[in-house]
Amino acid sequence: MSKLSKQKCLEVKDALLAAYPEEGCALHYGNMFQLVVSVVLSAQTTDVSVNRVTPALFEIAPDAQSMANLDPAEIAEKIHSIGMYKTKSANVSKLAKALVEKYGGEVPGDYDKLVELPGVGRKTANVVLAEGFGQQRIAVDTHVFRLANRIGLVDEPDALKTELALMKVIPEENWTRTHHALIWHGRRVCSARNPQCEGCCIEHLCKKNNVNQ
Repeated sequence: MSKLSKQKCLEVKDALLAAYPEEGCALHYGNMFQLVVSVVLSAQTTDVSVNRVTPALFEIAPDAQSMANLDPAEIAEKIHSIGMYKTKSANVSKLAKALVEKYGGEVPGDYDKLVELPGVGRKTANVVLAEGFGQQRIAVDTHVFRLANRIGLVDEPDALKTELALMKVIPEENWTRTHHALIWHGRRVCSARNPQCEGCCIEHLCKKNNVNQ
């Protein structure tokens, strides 16, 4: 469900894509395994914080096999500055071992297989499929959920319903780019506590000015 008309949703999409034409995933990684680990680590933590800790971790464990060989305590030592590091280190260890045992250390490009992996939920799977495999996906993180509902692209109570609703109002060929544009707009302009509405590229289209339009 959307608060804005279909046409206005498309105009919001076009404006955001024009404002953020080249912006993509902010996480730093060198291969598919490092991508999925970085996304797992980014839960409830900023990408900037993840990018600070992963170089040292990937230096000693650049692939699934080398990560699986590490004790979870060694992983925790490398990522201790990010939130929930104990839980995340355990999940990364289990994730690496599962990839080695089930897929020869390779990251599968299948949604159902991804979400069965330790620490991998719907959002993480969608990011991996979009970034690593070039599939059109909308991964709903806190930025996407907040902005999509604040702007009026959707009017939904949770991440899953937001994702499904966005898939209806945004053309499939634009899912991944729109996902990124919403994230970057949330970081740079439409912050949670102090949105910079003046000068915003979609201020004239926002729900607050277009209720039931």
